[in-house]
Amino acid sequence: MKHFTTDIIIGLEVHVELSTKTKLFCSCQKAKKDDIPNSKCCPICLGMPGSKPVLNKKAVEFALKLCLALDCGISPELIFSRKSYFYPDMSKNYQISQYEVPLGKRGKLMLKGGKEIGIARVHIEEDPASLIHPAGLKESTYVLVDYNRSGNPLVEIVTEPELGSPEEARDFMKQLITVLNYLDVFDINEGIIKADANVSVKESGYKRVEIKNITGFKEIEMALLYEVKRQKEEAHKVEQETRGWSSEKGVTFSLRKKETEEDYGYIIDTDLTAIEITDKWIKEIKKIMPELARDKVKKFIEKHKLKKEDAEIIAAEKGLAEMFEKVAEEINPILAAKWLRRELVRVLNYSKKELHEVEIDEKHMIGLLKLVENKKITDNVASKILEKLVEKPFDVKEYVKKEGLEAVSDVSELERYCKEAIEESPKAVEDYKKGEAKALNFIVGSVMKKTKGKATPKEVNEIILRFIR
Repeated sequence: MKHFTTDIIIGLEVHVELSTKTKLFCSCQKAKKDDIPNSKCCPICLGMPGSKPVLNKKAVEFALKLCLALDCGISPELIFSRKSYFYPDMSKNYQISQYEVPLGKRGKLMLKGGKEIGIARVHIEEDPASLIHPAGLKESTYVLVDYNRSGNPLVEIVTEPELGSPEEARDFMKQLITVLNYLDVFDINEGIIKADANVSVKESGYKRVEIKNITGFKEIEMALLYEVKRQKEEAHKVEQETRGWSSEKGVTFSLRKKETEEDYGYIIDTDLTAIEITDKWIKEIKKIMPELARDKVKKFIEKHKLKKEDAEIIAAEKGLAEMFEKVAEEINPILAAKWLRRELVRVLNYSKKELHEVEIDEKHMIGLLKLVENKKITDNVASKILEKLVEKPFDVKEYVKKEGLEAVSDVSELERYCKEAIEESPKAVEDYKKGEAKALNFIVGSVMKKTKGKATPKEVNEIILRFIR
């Protein structure tokens, strides 16, 4: 038996729906979530006798982009096979997939902490139909079949068994989603992404159990946490099998004994000829490849002198990274990073919105941060303006002028407010002189009220200290 250096062994098989307009082997438009069942399918989707599949070139280009982004070796030929199985979701009793020669192999993806996870293979396949179990997977006495999804283009990313915990599995999915978003090959709103997880533990002698069709990063982590605990507690009962995951009950359950790849009786698909993946084609794909998150992190650190943590958080979201680069052309990069990474993200989270869902763009952020950079408004005022900008964008400069939000920068005026606050707070002054440093905050707060938050706390602090020492 192979010697493992960890108590938990996890491998993932991730299925990602490519964001093409049509299906993998026919001209059917891909269905939307609210489309009528079985309204977006044709004889090819259904595998009717005499129907002939024709490969979607755009799906191959998307898959090649992903292979290159994951540093995979590219196969010189694209060869499809038939994966034979008898199940209601595949009316022709086989799935067109790749087995003998995957499109990409021996790649890698780095986790947040720097650990590299090997990618065993990346291949293209068609999605089966959707099965609907009205009363749930275990309880339903019948199943409904919707062929709208049948034939949608998928890529399957198979990792090496190198993930050592459920947390690492969740992080892998996050890093993969970041890559997919940068490549623009996956629609995060409409597309399907799901994973099969293979997990084994030392206590059972590393008997491998597969958990099928888990959707959502949190669900993957929860399913693995449960399964690891189950296998450790029931080590002597664990056997090689396929299990399902109930998100409602938070448990895995047995589906069937685990199949091996040999059980599927793969054969080369005679309806689809081998397609040459030329060096010229790969070079053309490389030319249109975007700068990826890992490249942006390096650039943000070296060019803009950002802290590694700030660079990673900004680069993790494509839209945020692109906005930062545009803002940093006109605003100090450190200041821009602080506001985008912390304040903008805070306001979006509070509003329960994603960046792509709001109208605010780099022009609004530049307008706001120019006023902050030039000390025309305080951080506190800027934060409140940002909250309004996320709701509906407007001209920041005009708004500040109209609402009288300019920072109080006149020294004599500030000194007057500070003297008033000191005279009104004799106890706080006495406490500060006795060594209670926090007492100063009360006086500063009083000045901020008098200026309606339009003074800079640091400047107020300095003036007060000058007067009471």
